[in-house]
Amino acid sequence: MNPVNYLYLAALLFTIGASGVLIRRNAIVVFMCIELMLNACNLSLVAFSRMHGNLDGQIVAFFTMVVAAAEVVVGLAIIVSLFRSRHSASVDDASLMKL
Repeated sequence: MNPVNYLYLAALLFTIGASGVLIRRNAIVVFMCIELMLNACNLSLVAFSRMHGNLDGQIVAFFTMVVAAAEVVVGLAIIVSLFRSRHSASVDDASLMKL
């Protein structure tokens, strides 16, 4: 399969994720769309790495996945605390948590 097809798929996934972040108001859906955009970037890194024949893009994608896993833990903790305090997972209610 041609690596350009993977880049088209990555662009499509990134576009879906970006539109989800801009349109949706539920914090969990926005969080999942951000993860979708990160996975699209990882796919493009691996595709470019394969096109050039080195492993640098795959190593960077691996470290990006490690950082994304840590982000999931912190993000879900914030979403759970928001839901417990406001009984809603809306992004609009997150501004009410300021002091």
